[in-house]
Amino acid sequence: MNSSALIHALLDGVLTGSVYALMATGLTLIFGVMNIINIAQGILVILGAYLSYTLSVHFGIDLFAGLVITIPTLFVVGIVVERFFMTKLKGPERTSMSILVTYAIALIIEGALNMIYSINDVQLKAWYVNQSFRVFGLWIPYIYMFGFFLAVALLGALYVMLYRTRFGASIRASLADQTAAALIGINVKRVSTICFGLGVAVTAAGGMVYGATNAFNASTSYDLISRLLTIIVLGGMGSLGGALLAAILMVTLGDVIAVVWSPIWSTPTYFFVLVIVLSLRPQGLVGKLSVREA
Repeated sequence: MNSSALIHALLDGVLTGSVYALMATGLTLIFGVMNIINIAQGILVILGAYLSYTLSVHFGIDLFAGLVITIPTLFVVGIVVERFFMTKLKGPERTSMSILVTYAIALIIEGALNMIYSINDVQLKAWYVNQSFRVFGLWIPYIYMFGFFLAVALLGALYVMLYRTRFGASIRASLADQTAAALIGINVKRVSTICFGLGVAVTAAGGMVYGATNAFNASTSYDLISRLLTIIVLGGMGSLGGALLAAILMVTLGDVIAVVWSPIWSTPTYFFVLVIVLSLRPQGLVGKLSVREA
């Protein structure tokens, strides 16, 4: 086994895992506050990638500069979806019904993207997508490093918002107990709407980096959502720290397996580890033993 290839796999896992953590954090934030499992998160990531593609190809806007447009756009998309669809879901069946509703939304967006962009694969292009720099004998693509810094910056901003602002305190209170939060004067409905918007908005950044490092079309969303759901279940449903830990762990492990064993077993590793961890710790790595009722 080539030691440099193993080191490169470990480094790649951490860099890529941070981007998956960003996307999974949005998914787990939505679940933690609203008890909604957003199956549409995968296709929203791809939507973010296509928006970056449109801005880059048709308007000549740099991929990272385009986030100034795509992040607010997907925030608005999240607000609209929450207002028109999620607020209709009430009662003890809210979580299970959310799976069906968001899956229907995913199918609609997928169909629209296929009509607009066709089913052919595309990939985002920029000078930093195809160029690399050397560190200790390892060649690292600029896009992986830039994507890592972007994920760290956005995750850091989310952390500051959650733990250093009054609105963040409202989110954490809603994460802990919606009923108690409402009793102390928190507008849980408003918090839920904004959280859904934030959870969708981060897909713009994740989609841009994903689209720059992978060829994609609308159907790519199925692989994405399976990975993201695995990450948040492994980390602990509703746990933001768990999503970060699980994302880096799973992506790094998958890359290492591809090097030391076979790329064929890289993706199944996600599910093998999930089964093993949940057998020993059903609440996930950082999750609680039970999740509150809606």
